[in-house]
Amino acid sequence: MPSQKPAPQPTLLAEVIAADMQAVDATIRAQLHSDVPLVSQIADYIISAGGKRIRPALVLLMANAWRYQGNDHHKLAAVIEFIHTATLLHDDVVDESSMRRGRETANALFGNAASVLVGDFVYSRAFQMMVSINNMRVMQILADATNVIAEGEVLQLMNMHDPDVTEERYLQVIRSKTAKLFEAATELGSLIAGAPEEDVAAAAEYGRSLGTAFQLIDDVLDYSGNAEDTGKNVGDDLREGKPTLPLIYLLQHGTAEERDLVRNCIAHGDEEHFEDILTAITGSGALEYTRLKAEQASQRAIMSLQNLAPGEHKEALISLANFAVERNH
Repeated sequence: MPSQKPAPQPTLLAEVIAADMQAVDATIRAQLHSDVPLVSQIADYIISAGGKRIRPALVLLMANAWRYQGNDHHKLAAVIEFIHTATLLHDDVVDESSMRRGRETANALFGNAASVLVGDFVYSRAFQMMVSINNMRVMQILADATNVIAEGEVLQLMNMHDPDVTEERYLQVIRSKTAKLFEAATELGSLIAGAPEEDVAAAAEYGRSLGTAFQLIDDVLDYSGNAEDTGKNVGDDLREGKPTLPLIYLLQHGTAEERDLVRNCIAHGDEEHFEDILTAITGSGALEYTRLKAEQASQRAIMSLQNLAPGEHKEALISLANFAVERNH
């Protein structure tokens, strides 16, 4: 089994691919340019907000782990970041969010219409860039991923305010909405490096499992983190009527009174009883259960790296899988 180490912060992981990330950042800045000033302003605002840049880093780490020689991984990493950025712009409008990464969302600052339209610009710029690579398999992976992510958004919308959402239905949303872009990133990194087909599939499994672990820990942090660390308000998911895994677990294992309270809160997005819900979740084992599911996903990710040759990029991928479940933000 691959060695496991305490998970460093992503800033330390980035040291392994520091030069590549600089090239990706330069590509992002160049490709964000538009003759329409508002487009550049909003796109630059959300890109410059920070974030872990995990998804583009995955393209670089996996490509380098397979000894890739070339520059297309920089462009693909930027494409992945652009698709992610577009989804954030649209998500915040749909969720009516006002805070992300510790500052105002673009829609709160510039308005919903501008955020949606600039999100469309960022999406279309991503497709312009992927076409320039002139690889049909690359385009297929990214087109499929974008379509699945859109389906995941609709699935989540359908689940909103529905207290009867099952664990499987919720995990389907995670696989589509969150894990799919992680999967595309690692699949592309191995593909352009010429990895054997079975190893491209294993790389996709790494990304899919890693993305699942990240989202499940986000679910935990929504009830156990704080706004300063997470960059969002604690309890936002409940206020938005999202039945995430801790709530689904509580609905299955809580007392009759707790179940009734949770059902009402999900159905109506009620934040008046948030403290009661938080107490019930903390005492029910829901957070421990969700964390266990995240740890299982993290271990699946690590096991999928068995065929990778030893090296700093493989170790960084292992460390990232550990960080996914050990982080507090």
